[in-house]
Amino acid sequence: MTSSSASSFAVALAGGRITRQFFISSSRLFSKKSFLFERVHFFWGDERCVPPPHADSNYRLAYEHLLGPLRIQEDRVHRIRGELDATQAASEAAADLCRSVALTANNQPILDLVFLGMGEDGHVASLFPGEPEAAAQSPAVYRPVVATKPPPVRITLGYDAIAAARQVWVLASGANKEEALRVSLSPDGKTPLARVIQMRERTVVFSDIRIQ
Repeated sequence: MTSSSASSFAVALAGGRITRQFFISSSRLFSKKSFLFERVHFFWGDERCVPPPHADSNYRLAYEHLLGPLRIQEDRVHRIRGELDATQAASEAAADLCRSVALTANNQPILDLVFLGMGEDGHVASLFPGEPEAAAQSPAVYRPVVATKPPPVRITLGYDAIAAARQVWVLASGANKEEALRVSLSPDGKTPLARVIQMRERTVVFSDIRIQ
């Protein structure tokens, strides 16, 4: 399967509480049109290092509110195995993604769509502010990180993999995010979302936040 084929579409889902209502609304909207997803393969932008039944699992969130209700077949669900050692889980997730989609000249996977949420500090996926520049510049498709909020050990897509996607959609919604969004949209912004925007020609941000 390659994302350049008309027979398939590869999407990386977001996690965290910001996406819960989006998944619920989407599953309701498409409850009688689940056939539209028959050629979609689902990956994740990040995962917490917990077993899939855990309350903090991004896979569990998506399965309960989107994939399960839409009856997505298991062979099209490419979860990150958060119950494994983080390095092993990141390696396996990267290998699976790179087998499943076309690659750039720099061996980055070309996802058709990466869906991201933005946190109060401007983080996206599990790319948080303040990490060393050497880590941020890592070409790893997926890599382990230690987050600044619990649960701390996570696996995330790297910046290069996000930048290589055909489309990136960002959901920025909720209280206390106005400043992070304003900084992220400024030309000299330093947040993780700003970095993503600066690396791409076009990134779509959906928001109900009014920027002053």
